Amino acid sequence: MQWRINIPPLTRILLLLLIVFSASYQALRYGVEDAGHYLALIPQWALFTPWVYFTATYSEQNIVTICIAGATILYGGKYLERAWGSMEFGKFILLVTLLPNFVASLIYVFLFAVIRNDSLALVVIQGSVALQGAFLVAFKQLVPEHTVTILKGAIKIRVKHFPSIFLAANTLSGIILGTDTALVLAWVGFMTSWTYLRFYKIQPDLLNASTGNNQLRGDASETFAFAYFWPDAIQPPVAAMTDGIYNVLVAFRVCTPFSAEDVQTGNEQATARGEGGLPNILNQGGSRHGRNKQEEAERRRALALKALDQRLHAASANNKQHLSNPQPSDTSGGA
Repeated sequence: MQWRINIPPLTRILLLLLIVFSASYQALRYGVEDAGHYLALIPQWALFTPWVYFTATYSEQNIVTICIAGATILYGGKYLERAWGSMEFGKFILLVTLLPNFVASLIYVFLFAVIRNDSLALVVIQGSVALQGAFLVAFKQLVPEHTVTILKGAIKIRVKHFPSIFLAANTLSGIILGTDTALVLAWVGFMTSWTYLRFYKIQPDLLNASTGNNQLRGDASETFAFAYFWPDAIQPPVAAMTDGIYNVLVAFRVCTPFSAEDVQTGNEQATARGEGGLPNILNQGGSRHGRNKQEEAERRRALALKALDQRLHAASANNKQHLSNPQPSDTSGGA
């Protein structure tokens, strides 16, 4: 029987780049003195080697990080490229590769200018941490209620919890172990991915695919709001803070506010995605896969109803204030 490589084309290219760039980085690092900056991002040298804003993501330091990056690209890329198509997946990859590295370099240049510590300008920024955070945000959007089972059921974690766990782990590691570049890349990759998917990415209209108007911009669903990435206990203060920032950005016309119709459509699209579930690359077993899809759909509906109920209560609580102090405003889905 003929062996077939069941990996989408762009994902194959990314895996190849990971192997080539990581091997080349090691060769430069140990073969030529101080030549690692030709592939890794060092803020002091980046102006003279601008390609490193791309290559740094795929230039890993050791076999462990290469394996982690390889698994991220293989499984994450395999699913996302099939879900979005190679063109949209390519746009996403370029964004979450280039922008986090560029922002991270600016952060270290700013810190160097303030603190005047030469090591900050010479810090090595590399690895797929930003890509990992970006993929987790995408999975949170597409299949938040899917349950990942580890160690034969000993550990069960829903996909929607992975981004916050990932950020917490990298934040603690950065503070305790000194892996500050991973901390910066994790947060910037997370924010880049969420901002793009929330406000800008063109999404297919899953409910009206047969009509001419079958594309939507962004994801206005309640369950993809920034606050819903965090545990229930801290969601209200996070929502208050992010909604305030969002309203300021809307006032300065940086963001276009979501209408009530946008939010409703986003919630319907989120429910439709939840009913689709994950494909077989992440699920094993036919009947169990069907059962998981039903459970995901029920959890997604319950979460959407809970979000709607919370918003209705908040709206009714603010009605008196709006009536007593009327002012023109846009109906917004919040950040």
